Amino acid sequence: MTQIVSITSKGQATIPKELREKYGMKDKALVVDTDEGILFKPLPSPRQERGSLRRLLKDKTARELVKEARRHEAELVKGRRI
Repeated sequence: MTQIVSITSKGQATIPKELREKYGMKDKALVVDTDEGILFKPLPSPRQERGSLRRLLKDKTARELVKEARRHEAELVKGRRI
């Protein structure tokens, strides 16, 4: 499907209804800048993501998660030389 859409002075464009329904787009989407142009991707629902989060957190204590988060934050700060 190829369609021309208008862009408002505020930079807003309307994604055609057929495409929003086809890809399950609700009130938010991920916008990706690619070499070929702009790509809109539907965001997975929190319910869909819940399973992914469970796999990431499996067999980890809250203390371990906090320790990992602090280590990651320290690496980010070090990388920025703040």
